[in-house]
Amino acid sequence: MVTREQLIENVLKKYEDPELMIDVWTLGLIYGLTIEGDAVKVTLTFTSPMCPYGPTMVDELKSLILKEGATSVDIEITFEPPWQPSEELKDILGMI
Repeated sequence: MVTREQLIENVLKKYEDPELMIDVWTLGLIYGLTIEGDAVKVTLTFTSPMCPYGPTMVDELKSLILKEGATSVDIEITFEPPWQPSEELKDILGMI
C-alpha cells in the first residue's frame, strides 16, 4: 500500500520543476495529496498558467506515483489560488 510519506519523500521531493530546478514539494506546487487505498489524488499548480512543461510534468508525476505502488492516479490542475513563492523561495531564487 502506498503511503503519503512515501510519495512525498520518493516522488514529490525528488521531482524537479524543469524551469526552476527545485522540487515541486519545496516550491509549494502541491496543493493537495490524498490517498484512498491505492488510489492517489494530487492537486497541483504550475508556476504560471502558461507553463510549457505542464502536460509533461503531469505525465511524469503520474508514472512515478504508479511506480510507487498506486493503482490509479488522478492529477487535478488548479490555479486557485495562483502560485506565489514563499519569502524563503524568493531568497533561493534571487528574487529578493
